[in-house]
Amino acid sequence: MPKAVALILLNWNTPVYTDNCIASLKQYCNEALFDIIVADNGSTDNSLEILKAQYPDLIYIDNKENLGFAEGNNRALRYSIEEGYTYSLLLNTDTLVDEDIVFKLRQHLDKHAKGAAVQPAIYWMHDHTSIWNGKGSFNKLSGNTPSSKKLPDPGLVEGFEQADWVTGCCVLLRNDALQKGGLLNKRFFLYYEDVDLSFRLRECGYELHYLPDCKMYHEAGASATSKNKEGSLSPIIHYYVCRNHIWILRRYGNALFYPVNLLYNGAYYLSLLAYFILRRRKQKAGFLIKAFKDGFFTPKNLIWAKDNTSIS
Repeated sequence: MPKAVALILLNWNTPVYTDNCIASLKQYCNEALFDIIVADNGSTDNSLEILKAQYPDLIYIDNKENLGFAEGNNRALRYSIEEGYTYSLLLNTDTLVDEDIVFKLRQHLDKHAKGAAVQPAIYWMHDHTSIWNGKGSFNKLSGNTPSSKKLPDPGLVEGFEQADWVTGCCVLLRNDALQKGGLLNKRFFLYYEDVDLSFRLRECGYELHYLPDCKMYHEAGASATSKNKEGSLSPIIHYYVCRNHIWILRRYGNALFYPVNLLYNGAYYLSLLAYFILRRRKQKAGFLIKAFKDGFFTPKNLIWAKDNTSIS
């Protein structure tokens, strides 16, 4: 019999972060509850060799190429389901823990059968007093998907809140629910794939939970930065964020609010485009324009084709 939880780390040229994350898990979490699966997205820095030498007893999946966050994790999620794990815990490599989050999250889903997924309170790595990601919500009027930065109530003991969506940075997923709702949509590649999965799980009748009493720490963006004339953030990031946000609104938004969505978000993205043009950041401007085109005109049947979220 497998352990209850398959803990999935997706590595892409971040062996130091992954090493530190694994070390913190081994220090604070009960390893009798989980197996660690490292899925490597075609790293070019010998990540697999480095990690295998340091941790030879872990489970490794070599994706051979950069499949993005969605499909890169899907390879490990399929393994988790096929091998009979009850839960899959997605965890970004640029994170650290200082308590047994695996036990807390697993215990929560064991108690709440309607919950398809649960996430902890995720604090900033550089500031352990500020939350990076809390309870996710969906504002249909503005079209935004903010997460709460509110600190947990000190008097709240073993309480949880229902969320509109949960973050792929750290989320425990019920494998039975994934078999009904599907996996992460590989078409999204990067960003908003967790929001899409969350909404599909809710469409299946499940709840999504936020557990503020459970905490961890996230650096954020360890594999998304690049130092060049285009700035510190990789230009392609703007493409995926904008395009995928439009896709979310096309499927899950309220048509009555589309004019407000367009005004609110259009003003932001057009201002961003103007900034890129003024700063002569041609790559970023080009990617943003392409995001508008692909966001609005990619057919829905291609975005949400069954093969994009298939378990088999």
